[in-house]
Amino acid sequence: MKVLSAAEIDAALDDLALIDRLDGLFRAGCEMPVRHHHPIREPLGAGSSDAMLLLMPAWTTAQPGGVSGRVGVKVVTVFPDNGKRSLPSIYGQYLLLDGSTGATLALLDGTMLTKRRTACASGLASRYLSRSDAASLLMIGTGALAPELIRVHAKVRPIRDVAIWGRTAKQAEALAESLSASLPEAVGRPVTVRAVSDRRAAVHEADIVSCATLSKVPLVEGDWLREGQHVDLVGAYTPQMRESDDRAVQRARLYVDTRAGALKEGGDVVQAIASGAITEAAVVADLFELARRERTGRAPGDRTSTTLFKSVGAALEDLAAAELAVEATAR
Repeated sequence: MKVLSAAEIDAALDDLALIDRLDGLFRAGCEMPVRHHHPIREPLGAGSSDAMLLLMPAWTTAQPGGVSGRVGVKVVTVFPDNGKRSLPSIYGQYLLLDGSTGATLALLDGTMLTKRRTACASGLASRYLSRSDAASLLMIGTGALAPELIRVHAKVRPIRDVAIWGRTAKQAEALAESLSASLPEAVGRPVTVRAVSDRRAAVHEADIVSCATLSKVPLVEGDWLREGQHVDLVGAYTPQMRESDDRAVQRARLYVDTRAGALKEGGDVVQAIASGAITEAAVVADLFELARRERTGRAPGDRTSTTLFKSVGAALEDLAAAELAVEATAR
């Protein structure tokens, strides 16, 4: 059995190759049961917060030509009180199995796998939905996903100006300073990276707006948007969270990673439906339909449509990333 650390996965996965792999698996499809949520009651006793065990399985069947299928499952634990122990709140591992025999093939670090596949799912959506000449990006949020999303968006589109907004100005400034040195080298062209304080103005100016936060209040308002923009919402992965207001979802062409996930868990979509601002029919397409050309994204030359992509994550994405990482390290 191969064991891949976070560093090994990070080195093995090429962003554009992973986007292509995701596109291919969304096109081909796989078995993907709804993720399992299992609460663990008060692990530290009275007064503590409930923990959660998450299981995300997916599998493919054998293909013609002797290509065997794969079975994968991500196991994630969320223990909110781990900060009291000076430990991370979230741990994750990914188990990859042979689809013909059930034999264990690899154990991969689930945290790094999740970061890389999440950013590349947004990159895939951007290929279909953002303007091909998009040159400016606003990143709202300064957490672990922010540098991944910035790099991937800058590889998919000719981004030359990156603005970063965070609730803590020092964190935004620190991330901007770090990426000012590393991002131009990663994408192979000059890129200006700066922290900003005026979120409204920054949203209006950017060609692509990406959010990765745990916010429960809107950070992107529809009245701030303009024609031709693409909005990428990655946080707000529970019905109680949201990063956009009803007006933003109303005025944009709405796309999701999976209909089943976004309509159940994506707060930006769930809350807008609950308020009556939109109906389920407002979702133009998910990544399955875009990859299969069953629905269209942004038409070539379209400079006026505003598009909004809501991601909540899918087990298919983990499986695609795990397969690619294992293949890359076997060469």
